[in-house]
This record gives sequence, C-alpha cells and structure tokens, in this order.
Amino acid sequence: MRNPGFSTTNGGCPMDPHVIVLFGATGDLARRKLIPGLYRLHKAGFLPDYRIIGTSIDDSDTTRFRDLARRACDEYVHGGVTDSAWSGFVERLSFAALSENADELVAAVEHAESTLGDHARRLHYLSIPPAAATQVVRTLGKSGLSNRARIVMEKPFGTNLETARALNANVMDFFDEDQIFRIDHFLGKEPAQNILAFRFANGLFEPIWNRQHIDHIQIDVPETLAVNNRAAFYEQAGAFRDMVVTHLFQILAFVAMEPPTALEPRAINEEKNKVFRSMVPIDIHQVVRGQYQGYRLIEGVAPDSQTETFIALRCEIDNWRWAGVPFYLRTGKHMAEGARIVSIAWREPPKSMFPTGSGVGTLGPDHLTFDLADSSKLSLSFYGKRPGPGMVLDKLSLQFALHETDQEEEVLEAYERLVLDAMAGDQTLFTSSEGIERLWEVAEPLLTSPPDVHTYAPGSWGPVAMHALISPHTWRLPFERKWRFKA
Repeated sequence: MRNPGFSTTNGGCPMDPHVIVLFGATGDLARRKLIPGLYRLHKAGFLPDYRIIGTSIDDSDTTRFRDLARRACDEYVHGGVTDSAWSGFVERLSFAALSENADELVAAVEHAESTLGDHARRLHYLSIPPAAATQVVRTLGKSGLSNRARIVMEKPFGTNLETARALNANVMDFFDEDQIFRIDHFLGKEPAQNILAFRFANGLFEPIWNRQHIDHIQIDVPETLAVNNRAAFYEQAGAFRDMVVTHLFQILAFVAMEPPTALEPRAINEEKNKVFRSMVPIDIHQVVRGQYQGYRLIEGVAPDSQTETFIALRCEIDNWRWAGVPFYLRTGKHMAEGARIVSIAWREPPKSMFPTGSGVGTLGPDHLTFDLADSSKLSLSFYGKRPGPGMVLDKLSLQFALHETDQEEEVLEAYERLVLDAMAGDQTLFTSSEGIERLWEVAEPLLTSPPDVHTYAPGSWGPVAMHALISPHTWRLPFERKWRFKA
C-alpha cells in the first residue's frame, strides 16, 4: 500500500489523533481481521497518531493482549510482520478489563488521550455478540466515553423490525446518528465500490442501466464453509438474517440507486434509502429456503430445526427505473464453490436476422458480471462471429482483472477501509437507521410466515426448487466459461 500521508476518505485532510477501543478484543473477529488490519494500516502510515485499547470480559492484561496481537498478525498478515513496524505498533497496544461501571476502561482511555493531546477522538469498535451490544452502549453512555466518540457496530443490527427499532433507540440515547457506524464489510470491498465507479464515471453504461435494457439481475454469494461451531448463532439467525439483510440488500442498493448529487456520504445514503423505500415486501411464494443434509446433527441444532442454511429469493423495486425487472438473490452454506458475483443480464434484441444454426440466442443473454472477490474482476459477454465462412456466432467476453495490473498490492482489505472511514467520519459505506429499519420492514412477510426448508446435498448448488424460482432464466453460477488468468 502506498502512503498518502492522510485519510483517503475525508477529502485529503489529516485526521485527529484517535483512541481506538476494541470491545471483544480477544475474540475471533479481532484476531482474524481487526488487529491484523490495524497493523497493516500502521505499517502503511495510514493512521494518525493513535492508541489501541483492547477490552473484553475475558481475564487478560496488556502483556497477554500484546502476545495475542503478535500471534494474530503472524498468522493473518499477508507477507508477515517486520520487526521495525511491530515495535512501533505494539507500544501503542494496551488492555483494560471491562466492568459494569467501566472505571478501569475510563482510566485507560483518559491516560491514552493525555499522550495524544487535546484533539483526540474516540472510536469504539463493538466486536461482540449482538445480544451484548445494548449493555455496552449503556456503559459507554453512562461513563462519559460516548463524548467525542464514534461507535462501530457489527451485524446483525436487530433480528426483525421490532428489535432493530429498539436497538436504534438504545444507541441513540447516547450517540447521534452521525456518530453511529453500522458496518457491512461487503461494502468495504474494493470491487463493491467499483460498481459505483463503473456506473457513474462512464457515459457508456449509465444510459442503458434501466428496465428498458436490463432483463434481470442476479446477486449470488455461495459459501463452501459449513456452519460447524457457529450453530448457536446460526440457529438464531439463518442465512437470510446473516447474509441477505446485512450484505446482499446493501449490494443491491449500489446496483439500483440513482446517481447521487455528489460523491459524499449524505447524498449516497439518501439514494440507497430511496431504493429501500421502493422495494416491494418479499413475497413468500418467491422464496426458496434450504438446509444442507447433516445440519441437524450439529451440536446445538434442534433435531427438527427449520433454520435455513440456504436462501434464494426474487426481489422487486417499484420505481421508474426498475419496475418489472426481477432481482434474484442467492446465498448458502456448504455449497459447491465460494463466490461473490453481481450479474446484469441485458435484454436480447427484439428480432434476429441471423439464420437458423447461427448460434444466436442459444447461449442466453449478454451479461455484465462483477466479481466481488478481494481482487476485482469484471466481464462483459457478447455474441461475436466465429472466423471462417458462413455466419456462425460464439459467446465471447471482454474481461478485466485487478491482478493483471500492478495495483493489486494497493488494495485495502474491507475492514481496513471501513475502520479508516469511521475514523474520518465518512458514512458512505455504512447503513443508516432508516435503511436498516426499512429492510426489516420489507422482510416482515418472510420472517412471519417462512416457507418450509428443502434439503440439499453438501457441496451442491442448493435445493432443486431454486431453478423453478428463476425460470425461464438460469443461475449464472456455476459459470460455463471460467475467468481468464494471466499466464
């Protein structure tokens, strides 16, 4: 990563010094993502002057927290840890036990601020189970740690409309809306933001980005991972709450939003919220829920569990741009491949002058496909003439991949970018209270009367019923034509 000397998300202005408080600092997310990400940001020089205070209900201290941080960075930092960067990073790490009155944490924050000067801000990252968030927020408010602070909250933000409203009300007892950052790491990925760049920076595609030229859109996020030791969480959430509300709907908003008046957080969030307001409540007859065989044998799963480990659904947006265009969403656990794609299917020509046997129409519509993996890829498929006599056409493609450039090392990982954005006060890639409540409202019919689950084989693409949902179209995954890779 190049060192710009300032945040790339706040107009190039240097950020204030920060005290970063990691709640759940000994947990899995902190170990895999947050601590290694903060180390990489430190090494690249992206952070202002800062101190990191880990806290949790676990019995720990500064020495053990620093040891945990080193092991985490050794395991998860690509390219390893250098002694020079580590020495500057580790001296900024400390640990404070979390108690109900937060006295030790308050003292640790005040001490850290005394070393940073009068302009220090606080960033509280809640890497904790959703059930614990309410109490932590109250502790922050009553102890005064909400002053000069921003708070980052992990998904899921509620489990339905009622709980989301209650959680929003609780947080806003102590924090203003512009202090609250409801995180979705999918939107922190470089390829997701490339959807905005592709749409609004190019005059070629935006004029045809509408119902007159687009037939349907797919957002497909299969996962190879099984539920395993996450059964306690998954039995409460399921694939819909875990992935669709928090991730896939957010990607849908980037694909479907109107051009914002400016590339700044308030304008972009307003356009996303317009999409959510225009979404039609989910029709339970346009939903397929699945559960992989063997899920009910996992410890902690009820023997008659109806929790879905797979879901496919059809969504509609009832506005001028998208009326009549179906959005098909699919995600699941223990599936054949892991992928994250958005695929735009263009309408086929109204009439073909090509002779029978030419191949036109036999391979489906043209597609524009975004691969949202960490290393961005983009493909545009189209019919082209096969060399030789006669008029025989094949499906061809134009492809771009970030790994074909010299810029792949410049990519910030999702959590790294989002932590920087939160420190800068940039809400662009975060979800508003209005947005999250509206999504739970759209989801209410499905949550109230979910259809029964269909079983599917582990390592497959999901239950057979998913094909009827999308008919007469077909799912883009698995791809018939693979991505090209540089030799």
